[in-house]
Amino acid sequence: MSKKVSRRKFIKTSALMGCGIGLIGGGALSSCISSRNRFDTIIKNGLVYSGNGDLPVVADIAVKDNKIAAIGKVGESANQIIDAKNFAVSPGFIDIHTHTDTNLFICPEGDSRIYQGITTDVGGNCGGSPFPYSDKDFEERKTQLRYGYPSWQHVDGFFDALEKNKISINYASFTGHGDLRSVVVGDNDIPATQEQIEQMKNLLQHQIACGSIGISYGLEYAPGSYANTQELVELCKVVAKNDALYAIHMRNEDDYVEEAIKEAIDVARQSGVRLEISHLKAQNANNWHKAPNMLKIIEEAYSSGVNVAFDRYPYIAFSTGLSTFIPLWARQGSNAEVLSRLKDRVNFEKISQYAESRIKRLGGGQNVIITSGKGENAEFIGKNLIECAEISHKKETDFIRDILLAENGHVNMVCFAMTEDNVKIFLSHKLGMPASDGSVYSPVGDLSTGKPHPRSYGTFPRFLGKYCRDEKIVDLSTGIMKMTKLPASRLNLKNRGTIQVGNFADIVVFDVDKIIDKAEFTNPHQFAAGIEHVLVNGVHTINNGKHTGVRNGMVLRHG
Repeated sequence: MSKKVSRRKFIKTSALMGCGIGLIGGGALSSCISSRNRFDTIIKNGLVYSGNGDLPVVADIAVKDNKIAAIGKVGESANQIIDAKNFAVSPGFIDIHTHTDTNLFICPEGDSRIYQGITTDVGGNCGGSPFPYSDKDFEERKTQLRYGYPSWQHVDGFFDALEKNKISINYASFTGHGDLRSVVVGDNDIPATQEQIEQMKNLLQHQIACGSIGISYGLEYAPGSYANTQELVELCKVVAKNDALYAIHMRNEDDYVEEAIKEAIDVARQSGVRLEISHLKAQNANNWHKAPNMLKIIEEAYSSGVNVAFDRYPYIAFSTGLSTFIPLWARQGSNAEVLSRLKDRVNFEKISQYAESRIKRLGGGQNVIITSGKGENAEFIGKNLIECAEISHKKETDFIRDILLAENGHVNMVCFAMTEDNVKIFLSHKLGMPASDGSVYSPVGDLSTGKPHPRSYGTFPRFLGKYCRDEKIVDLSTGIMKMTKLPASRLNLKNRGTIQVGNFADIVVFDVDKIIDKAEFTNPHQFAAGIEHVLVNGVHTINNGKHTGVRNGMVLRHG
C-alpha cells in the first residue's frame, strides 16, 4: 500500500482536520493550541499510528519536556518543526529480547539499535546478565574499573554506571538465572538445596527491588540448564509477587521443543507469573512441521488463564556460541575446566560424537557459519564448517575444538535451521511479537568486527518492510502494535508504547515505501533504510536519517 493511497484513505476517517476534539488510540485529542504555548518540537502532517492497532490518522504531535503534550492541530509555535508529510509516525519500537548489556558502554549512541527505530532495548536475556556477582568475585573486582566506572555487584550499580555514561536509547534488564545460580550454587551440574533456593530467591528479590524487570532463563546453557523445574517455579514465585516478567530460552528448541514449551508453561502455571517465551522456533528440518502444534499448546495455556506471549526474530538463521557443540556435561565448571576437557583425548572423543550429531541434525556443516575470530582465525569469519575444515585440513569437529581452544572458548556462529513459513506463522500470531535477540553494534570502532547476525541491525525494518508491507502477514497498524504497545504491556512500561498525550515522546518517523533492512549475513554492518527521524524521550536523536549525537535515553527500572 503506497503512502499516497493510505493518506487519501485515512484522511476521510479523521476528525482532526479542523479545530476540535478528535480520537486516536481511544483517547481524547487536544483541541486547537494557542500560539502562546511554545513546544520543544512539533511533528507536522504525519500519518499517525497510535500503537493500539487502530487505523492511522493525519495529525500533528507536539512535544514538550520529554513528553507528548498535544495531538491534533497544534499550530506552529515550537523550537523545531519536523515535516512528516508523506511519512508514517509511530511510537518508538521496543525490543523485548536483546543482549545489548555492556555493549552500550562501548557504543552509547546505540548505533545498530537507534538506526532501526528502536528506542527501548531489554537486555539480560537467555539467563545471562552483567550482574549479580558473588561477594568473592566482587571483592576481587571492586578496586577495578569496568568501562571506566567502578565495578558493580548488583543491578543498581550496573544501572548507575549506564546512567553516568549516558546512552541514546532507553534500557531495561532482566536478571539472568544463570548468574544467580553461579553465585549461589556454582557452575556444576548439581541440584540446588532448599537453602540455596532461598538464597537465590532473596538475591533475585534484591535485583528486582533495585530495578530489574524480572528473571530470564537460559536452559540450553550452563549453569542454568542444571536447574530442575521446581527450582524454576520457586524463583518465579518471587517474580510473580513483584508483578515482574519471566522470560525463557527453553530447554530445547528442536527435537523436544513441544515438551520444552509445556515445561515453560507449567512453571508459569505453578508460580502464577507472566511468561514470555523467547525467540520461539522449530529448529532443524525434521521439526518444522511442529509449529502449528506448538502454537496450539500456547493457545490452550492462554485460554486456561496462563498469561503467556512470545517473541521471534524475522530470520531463518539463529546465532549462538560455537561452544554449544560441547555437551552440557562437558560445559560444567570454570572456562578453564571446559577447555581442559577439549584437550583430553578420551573426553574429546565423546564431545566429538555429540558435535557430529548436532551438525547432522542441522543438515550439515554448510549450514554453520563462523562469525568471529581474532588474529589468524579471522580468515574463518563468514565461512561455513565445511570450508573451514578444508582450509585448516582438519575434520569439522577437530576444527571446532582447535578454534575454541585458540579463542579461549569464545567463538560465535550463525546456523541456518528454520523455514520462512514458520517465521510468518509465529510473527503473525496474536501472541507473537518481533524481537532481535541481538545487541548494539556499529559500522565503526570496536563493535564493527566480525560478521554478527544481521538481526542486530535489521529486525524491525525487516518486519515492517518485508513481512508487513510486502508479504502482508499482518496490516501495518497491527505490525506496529506488535512492536510498541504489545511489548510495553508485557514489560509493564508505563507511559510508553503508544502515541498518547502524557506519554514519553519515544517516536519514529519512517517512510512506509522505503523501510527495509540492509544488513546481510555476508555484510551485516549496514543500517536500515527508511528511518527518517527518531525522538527518544522527546529529544531529536535521528534527524533525516543521521544520528545527532545526543544521548537522552533512560534506564527503565521495574516499578
